[in-house]
Amino acid sequence: MEVRVGERLLCLAVLSSVFFADSVLGKYVKGIVNTKEDWVFLTRFCFLTDFGRLDFRFRYPKSRCCQNILLYFDDSSQWPAVYKRHEKNCYQKEAVLRPENNQVINLTTRYTWSGCVVEGDGDEEVLSCVGGRSFRSVRERWWYIALSKCGGEGLHLEYEMKLTNGQSFWTQHFSADEFGILETDITFLVIFSLVFVLSCYFAYNLKGRQLLHTTYKMFMTAAGVEVLSLLFHCIYWSLYARDGVGNGSLKLLGKLLFSVSFLVFLLMLILLGKGFTVTRARISHSGSVKLSIYMTVYTITYVILFIYEAEFFDPGEVLYAYDSPAGYGLMGLQLLAYVWFCYAVLVSLKRYPEKQPFYIPFFTAYTLWFFAVPVMALIANFGIPRWAREKIDPVKTVEETVARKGPEVPRNSEQKIITTAADLTAILPPPPIPPRPATRSPPLPPRLPSFTEYFSMQGGGGGGFGTKA
Repeated sequence: MEVRVGERLLCLAVLSSVFFADSVLGKYVKGIVNTKEDWVFLTRFCFLTDFGRLDFRFRYPKSRCCQNILLYFDDSSQWPAVYKRHEKNCYQKEAVLRPENNQVINLTTRYTWSGCVVEGDGDEEVLSCVGGRSFRSVRERWWYIALSKCGGEGLHLEYEMKLTNGQSFWTQHFSADEFGILETDITFLVIFSLVFVLSCYFAYNLKGRQLLHTTYKMFMTAAGVEVLSLLFHCIYWSLYARDGVGNGSLKLLGKLLFSVSFLVFLLMLILLGKGFTVTRARISHSGSVKLSIYMTVYTITYVILFIYEAEFFDPGEVLYAYDSPAGYGLMGLQLLAYVWFCYAVLVSLKRYPEKQPFYIPFFTAYTLWFFAVPVMALIANFGIPRWAREKIDPVKTVEETVARKGPEVPRNSEQKIITTAADLTAILPPPPIPPRPATRSPPLPPRLPSFTEYFSMQGGGGGGFGTKA
């Protein structure tokens, strides 16, 4: 039976898509908090050094006053010191912040900078707070937004937040760690479209000469599916750049198609290494069984990675897809595939030494290909700052490579956020300290320090608020 791996894997990937959903956080964030907890995490965003801005709208019953919005950054003394630290109570989590650096927004009319007013809502009065913050620091930083009311009866709040980086189409709705993704995807879409068109041209010529082999069809399948993957990614990121929400289904479909393209290409390399369509026209039954088992395990691991990323990644931590058990499993399978590839090429060369002109450059080039993914994944996990990880997709980048600032209008409810004394000295003079409210929320305490058939071979002839994304 002729190999139709691309079609079958595509069907498998599409069917598996029903098991998981996209987990990307939108830059328009909207929701309702109603909990008995006195401190909860809301969202995070990586702001640029000079262009970061948060616009917010909060509403809650006046009878539940007074609640605070807390702005933590990624310094070891801030967010890592409080998140998932169950030994710390609410007061201790607030104590790491410095109100003089405008990291606390007290949601009350007594705090001028919060932009809060009292509104009627039927028989109940509510506090409605509308305002903004500008962020300044010496480097891109992750900011984490939390809600608190220490010593109270819990939290109840409706919130809408818009988090932006400047006014440019290419940066506004993107977190700083996502910069360049859209441009890179567009570039590779153009390149791979040209590759696919050329492959179709050569396929037409090969078919006329009865030389259109299965492995070449697999290459065309991988290239064509990759073009579709990039197209969906470009559409998703373009929509996201426009409204900050995008369509998560498009991104998920793009990821699935990329996985299919990668798996088909990987299978093609192993088959070529074993000499299929180069030195022989069939693969043994045992070889087909081994390939079936391996590709099944690889596909299942990919599915597990998707599920793990969607369901188990904590939005309160900056995590990376390959910094997970499933990610390390994929890297291990990639290295196992390389060992198999080496063995297959060496056996083919031993039996058919006259094929050295083909196999030596083939083996050299794809040795780099096999190792690039695990190496880049390890570098991304351990050598790249967390705020730059989203744009570093080792599999996608390597596989694809081988085969202004607008005028800022002052607002009476706006403050600049300064992260450290060093930032303050390097960026701008201290902003004026707003008047202290006469009455505040409770004072803070002192700071505490049968698949076989699939692979049976036969010879061939040769701007505004929105919803959370």
